[in-house]
Amino acid sequence: LLEIFEKKCTHEIIQPTFIYDYPADFYPLAKRKADDPRFVESFDIYVAGMEMGTNYSEQNDPQALRDAWVKEKEKAQAGNEEAQVVDEDFLEALEFGMPPTSGIGPGIDRWIMVLTDSPSISDVILFPTIRPKKQ
Repeated sequence: LLEIFEKKCTHEIIQPTFIYDYPADFYPLAKRKADDPRFVESFDIYVAGMEMGTNYSEQNDPQALRDAWVKEKEKAQAGNEEAQVVDEDFLEALEFGMPPTSGIGPGIDRWIMVLTDSPSISDVILFPTIRPKKQ
C-alpha cells in the first residue's frame, strides 16, 4: 500500500499537505492509536511532490515494543534488510518508564531544494554522493 501511495500519489501533492494516521505496518515501532490500533500516531508532510518530514509517537510500552521487534526479526530472517533488530538494553531501560515522546525527521536538504527552487537535490547537498552522468 505504501509503495502504491509513493509511486502514484506523492508526486501529485503540490500544496503543503499532512498525511496522518498511517497503518501500523508502515511504522512498526510507533505507538498505536488508542481508539484504533490498526493505525499509529504519525504524520508525514509533503510539499511540491516530496516527503519533507516524518513524525510519529515513539512506542513507550516495553511489551508492545518487544512484540513489534519480534515481528521485525521475522522480517529480517525472511530477507528484509530494513527490518529492525531487538534492542534488549533499550527494552530494559523502558521497564523503568518513559514519558510520551515524539519527534520529526525533517528532510532539510529537501526543504532547501524547495526554498531555492533547485531542480535537483544534488544541487543543495553539501557533499553529494550522486555523480553527474558522463557524456
